Amino acid sequence: MKLRKNIGIEYSLIVAFTLVSGLVRYYMWDQLEVIGGFPTESILYTFFFLVITWEFFRGMNHYLDKIIPFSDRFLFRLNIQLVLGAIYMLTVNRLLFLVAGKYLDGSMSVMFTMSTYAVFVTLSFLINSIFVGKHFFDEWKKSLIRAERLEREKTQVQFDNLKNQLNPHFLFNSLSSLHSLIFDNPTLASDYVNNLSKVYRYVLKNENQSVISIREELDFIGHFIFLLKTRFGGAIEIQTQISEVVLDQGIAPVTLQILLENCIKHNAIDPDRPLKIDIYSTDNYLVVNNTRHPKILVNESNKQGLANLEKLYSFLSAIPLQIKMTDENYSVSIPLISRY
Repeated sequence: MKLRKNIGIEYSLIVAFTLVSGLVRYYMWDQLEVIGGFPTESILYTFFFLVITWEFFRGMNHYLDKIIPFSDRFLFRLNIQLVLGAIYMLTVNRLLFLVAGKYLDGSMSVMFTMSTYAVFVTLSFLINSIFVGKHFFDEWKKSLIRAERLEREKTQVQFDNLKNQLNPHFLFNSLSSLHSLIFDNPTLASDYVNNLSKVYRYVLKNENQSVISIREELDFIGHFIFLLKTRFGGAIEIQTQISEVVLDQGIAPVTLQILLENCIKHNAIDPDRPLKIDIYSTDNYLVVNNTRHPKILVNESNKQGLANLEKLYSFLSAIPLQIKMTDENYSVSIPLISRY
């Protein structure tokens, strides 16, 4: 039988309530006009009564959850729960009065009787309010989980759309470059086609993967860099310096492709002033840093690429993605993701 997670907290509160109520009754005994001394054993009886009462209300709440969920008919369920709780408490209170007389020297006063009824009814509402409050708290937690899941799914869809947008654009430029190479340099054209096929093979292979190793991503990006250097020549310089220690850490597929495309999209490519891109690792990040030669006009940019990438990594890692920009450089630091 599965033990309730909060049973320790529940019974600790019952013990605390028992002791507090015992002290209150002890100091108010004379004001309640009860004949005889305060029976100390009543504290123990109170504890057992509260335990039985708590379990009754818990069982009642569980049963009502099955036949009349709050989500179906909230007001009707709430009224049924309050009425049943009040009936139970008043019935138990009446039974206690029938057996309590022998512990008291004389009859119980009207004030004592009325105050006891009031305490029992109040206790009924208090216990029910705990279960109703717990229901709303649980629903609130579920809504947060659902919202996070939906946001995660939305971000993944946006990221996938981004990859799909980049691929046709990149393919168009690659084919244009290939057309020129076929006539000017057939050998290089053959190498170009070979690397292009490996790039798309990687994209297709990891289409449904959330995380792959940095080792795999670097192998892929080597083919991608070959295509870029063939296309732009000396106008672009790309250096990689990745520590062996981080090669088995994780990264979202085609992250580096997206970042390199972003560098090219937003910067002017000029042989007299080469665009320098450095890819290197730190303790917790893989960094892509580029010199800034901002284009005056950027075509085909919805300015959502890095935003979607940032959202995606907020779900994949507890370490945030970092973006830093100065007049000379622009860098994006991708958090390394543990794959174990």
